[in-house]
Amino acid sequence: MKNIFDPEVHEQTIQRIQSLTPESTPKWGKMSVDQMLAHCCVPYEMAYTDKHPKPNAFMRFLLKTIVKKGVVNEKPYPKNARTAPAFIISERKDFDYEKNRLIAFIQKTFDYGSNYFDGKESLSFGPMSSQEWNNQFYKHLDHHLTQFGV
Repeated sequence: MKNIFDPEVHEQTIQRIQSLTPESTPKWGKMSVDQMLAHCCVPYEMAYTDKHPKPNAFMRFLLKTIVKKGVVNEKPYPKNARTAPAFIISERKDFDYEKNRLIAFIQKTFDYGSNYFDGKESLSFGPMSSQEWNNQFYKHLDHHLTQFGV
């Protein structure tokens, strides 16, 4: 798994996003490129904002015991995998706004560095290591950037 906190990987990831255009089409799935960019912002919204409500105790238990491993491990996501309701973007979005917002989140994450994330609590999964945060962030981005051919 590449390290989103590595300067070279960070720059490559931003370049991949910059190469997207409003006309970019997916190799699989139903999202438009603007929806995908908004979708990719959700993990960062969960890490940095109060936009998404914290799951109740039972749901957090399920997320930590069943879902977490698949999200933070190094195994790539399968194509057309189901997504959590908070990640579903059904309406069209402004491409440039979402692209710039995603890049800003990625930059903020890089600027904070891996030490900031070591032990930081995830809204859904509880405290996670910086490696788990890296895997969550990079794996999700890579999956969707690959989906759009960049």
